[in-house]
Amino acid sequence: MADRLSRRDVIHAALALLDRGGADAITLRGIARHLDVHLNSVSLQVGSKARLFDLMADAILGELSFDDLPHPPIDRVKEIFRRYRQVLLNHRDGAHLVSGTRVSETNTLRLGEAVIAALLDAGVDPDLAVTTFWSLNYLVVGLVHEEQTTPEDGAHRFEQELAAHSFPALTSVRDLFLDDNAAAHLEFGMDALLHRARHLD
Repeated sequence: MADRLSRRDVIHAALALLDRGGADAITLRGIARHLDVHLNSVSLQVGSKARLFDLMADAILGELSFDDLPHPPIDRVKEIFRRYRQVLLNHRDGAHLVSGTRVSETNTLRLGEAVIAALLDAGVDPDLAVTTFWSLNYLVVGLVHEEQTTPEDGAHRFEQELAAHSFPALTSVRDLFLDDNAAAHLEFGMDALLHRARHLD
């Protein structure tokens, strides 16, 4: 297979290892074993682990569909970021992988193009459009990172700390605090950022 190995093969194998074992399981040597090829064959396609992660992040963004988006530009932005969240959730440690990269590849730039175009269509100032794009990006990646890394006993530990110490404000909103609805957090954050972008004097 070595003489037929492509970059696409390497990235596909790396994503399979990601979904099986998480970001820590990704090594060039591990990919070579998975593909039954020499390490040099993998290195030739991607260069380094850092470059591999960039390519993997862009491949994940390549799963984001821009078909059948709403016509109103603000609704379009919201739907894009809802889909972005789901694409990250589709891969184990997806947000962790993407957060460690600053990619300028085709699929990643396609996301930026679609969002910036929609914000400009909505009449947002260009400088503010860029700031809003990055803020929404950090919102989604950070939110998904929390979704993918929150320990199973997190609620129990929260309850223990409330019982052991005096946190009257948190105790008064205990049930609301434990109702960690990521989709609702995303909607709230998007509404706040997009309202700010459209109404900043």
